[in-house]
Amino acid sequence: MPFVEALKLAVSAIWGHKLRSFLTLLGVIFGVATVIVVVSLIEGFNAYVDEKIANIGTNAFAVSKFSIDDFSSVEALNAARRRNKDVTLEDAAALMARRDAIHEVGAKEDSLGDVKFGSTSLFRVHISATTPNVADIEKIEVAEGRYFSQTDEETRRNVTFIGADVADKLFPRSTPLGQTIRIDGRPYEVIGVGEAQGSVFGQPQDMYVAIPLSTFLASYGSRRSVTLSVTSTSSETYEDAVEEARVVMRTRRKLTPNEKDNFGIITPSAINELRDKIFGTIQVAAVGITSISLVVGGIVIMNIMLVSVTERTKEIGIRKSIGARKTDILKQFLAESTLLSLLGGAIGISIAYALAKLVAVLTPVPTALPLFAVTIALFVSATVGLMSGVYPAWRAARLDPIEALRSE
Repeated sequence: MPFVEALKLAVSAIWGHKLRSFLTLLGVIFGVATVIVVVSLIEGFNAYVDEKIANIGTNAFAVSKFSIDDFSSVEALNAARRRNKDVTLEDAAALMARRDAIHEVGAKEDSLGDVKFGSTSLFRVHISATTPNVADIEKIEVAEGRYFSQTDEETRRNVTFIGADVADKLFPRSTPLGQTIRIDGRPYEVIGVGEAQGSVFGQPQDMYVAIPLSTFLASYGSRRSVTLSVTSTSSETYEDAVEEARVVMRTRRKLTPNEKDNFGIITPSAINELRDKIFGTIQVAAVGITSISLVVGGIVIMNIMLVSVTERTKEIGIRKSIGARKTDILKQFLAESTLLSLLGGAIGISIAYALAKLVAVLTPVPTALPLFAVTIALFVSATVGLMSGVYPAWRAARLDPIEALRSE
């Protein structure tokens, strides 16, 4: 029997028992939809992390007081806090002085503070204090005005570059440029507004004020650790720049060859490794557990197909008596079970796609549905249907035509 003929018979059998076919599909539909939704959430989170890594800057890495490994546990972080020295502007100057593979070095520090304009106050706003070149290193986009300049940094001017949310809340009906706001009680002139970035996982990305690092250190105290943003001269010299920074920092801290780094160099690959370490097992477990529903769907298909074989015994007997071979009967029932499962998979993917879009619209959770996940879901659902149909098809193919014709 040609494959097309087996497919036609399968479609005819499925269409002839619409309700039973739909109930059979439910197991696979919910199984595939559940797996795809979980994969969509996982991929959305991974895409978000990758986007944040991309925003670190081209050929960029960070030098900070803590390494990625220090964040693996509370104990490790406390030990690093006691052991590690502060990263200072003198370290930044030493890196700039070396500059073989290193192209640019910026510095930044973060804090929280209260922001006020007129009668409107915002509490616990993110204060980002940076050197001017951090805007280029980290690709900070300007919607209005400008970021602060080297002159602003050198003269410790009280100027600020504010996020879109801060601008909307403090200046709903007027331009913020040239206005004076108060950050922790100190006056700052607004010279620029950043492009809106939205929110991720419910955390707003535009609720910040940026000020020159020199101004921040003069106001809040200079005895603190900063984070250095470093770029390499090219992608080819990236690893050399990382090693160059490590050598400079170790030399300045007089570390012997057998001593561990008492600072951190944070690269995109290190962030990915931390993500995989923390969430890798969770992701595998989540996909594995939800995949059990696909097995249940396969069992439902097998059960219904066995019932179908029993109900259609006489039909099988007639087909075999007029020349149908065992392989023809086998093809017919395998095509039916595979098509059922494939239809369930396609419907499940459609439902999962709609749910993922709904989650992305109604909640701050990012989602993504890669093509490979859709392809694998269809392949797996078809495979489940094929394997579930093997035993019922084998039973149908072994039926004796004379005994089958006698059945009622």
